[in-house]
Amino acid sequence: MKRKGKNIPAIEKEGKIGRISQLPLRVALKFTLQNIRIRFGREVLAAGGTLLGTAFLMSTFMQNTIRHAVEKEIPPDIQARATWIAVIALIVCTIGIMNSMLIAVTERYREIGTMKCLGALDSLIVRLFLLEALILGVSASIGGSILGFIFSFFVYWGKYGWSKLIHHLPVAGILNNFLLVFAIGVVLTIIATIWPAYRASRLPAAAALRVEI
Repeated sequence: MKRKGKNIPAIEKEGKIGRISQLPLRVALKFTLQNIRIRFGREVLAAGGTLLGTAFLMSTFMQNTIRHAVEKEIPPDIQARATWIAVIALIVCTIGIMNSMLIAVTERYREIGTMKCLGALDSLIVRLFLLEALILGVSASIGGSILGFIFSFFVYWGKYGWSKLIHHLPVAGILNNFLLVFAIGVVLTIIATIWPAYRASRLPAAAALRVEI
């Protein structure tokens, strides 16, 4: 289409309005961070499930690691109980993260409807939500891991004393626990976001705008 000697790209083709299929990573990141700032209070609540879940998981792993390092030999019944506590902590962490992300996506159906009215494709909406989940998952997992470590450290400081705890403190084991809990928190946050984001993106724009949360 030409107008006044200039080439102007047509926004309509075969009766369809042009759609936005993707954004540059820098633009998508800027959009996501701006959205987090606007909804900071709600984003903190959404990330709270990940933070508390990873903190609980980290404290459980740390208790096992410190006890092994200080006491060397642990009775089988205590070891079995510690294993079950770790499994329960993982389940609680998973449920908490999935519940938080489900609520975070569901309450934004109207926003998704607006984005679709402006031409955003389903795949773009899902990618934006996954990018936001990645940022929240990384932040909350780091905070939860630090919180869980601090809690366990003070608990066993009171039990074993400062000098004994510092002397036997397993640095390598702590780093392994931190990396493991961090990875679990981030992965679970992203996985928990995929289905609700995909389901929301498949809603017709008019239906999404009419949703009452």
